[in-house]
Amino acid sequence: MNELVTEIKHPLVQHKLSLMRSKDTPTDNFRRLLREISQMLAYEVTRDLPIEFTKIETPIQTIDAPTISGKKLCVISVLRAGNGILDGMLDLLPNARVGHIGLYRDPETLEPVEYYYKVPEDIAERLVIVVDPMLATGNSAAAAIARLKLGGATSIKFVCLLAAPEGIKVMQNAHPDVPIITASIDQCLNEHGYIVPGLGDAGDRLFGTK
Repeated sequence: MNELVTEIKHPLVQHKLSLMRSKDTPTDNFRRLLREISQMLAYEVTRDLPIEFTKIETPIQTIDAPTISGKKLCVISVLRAGNGILDGMLDLLPNARVGHIGLYRDPETLEPVEYYYKVPEDIAERLVIVVDPMLATGNSAAAAIARLKLGGATSIKFVCLLAAPEGIKVMQNAHPDVPIITASIDQCLNEHGYIVPGLGDAGDRLFGTK
């Protein structure tokens, strides 16, 4: 790995992630835990936002107070599981614009195929935060980011709940300029393409489907 991959080791993140991993965690708790972890991931991904000082009056005196210096944000959800992270992100970033990318894997070529794309028109002027709970093979994430770059995005970060080393490698080969922020770098992928130890299919567990 390198400095563009950040694994969040905070005890609260790791504790909540352990609860999510359990096969006995019901859908409502899984959804709540993902939202809570997403808020902490939002904290990390915005750590380096530029700051400027604005004069304000407290009840005691006038001060030069630090404020975010107008950096425009956009959160892009990779459908459908990305919406689980999107909700938590928007709790902390309510003014961020939102976009969606829908991809599925062609059963014959195994390549990602785009079926939906809707993002803000001024995406080139924004810090784009792409969210998807699982970075498994990395193919869908790499395709989503390639599509965003084609649409004009130049400042992009990728946020996920779990990442497999294989997926990180694919992403870094395709987009070495895109930082990856994750709650855990797991062991590997199994023969079915699931992250090990993982937590199963994030979308199914999030929405209660099979």
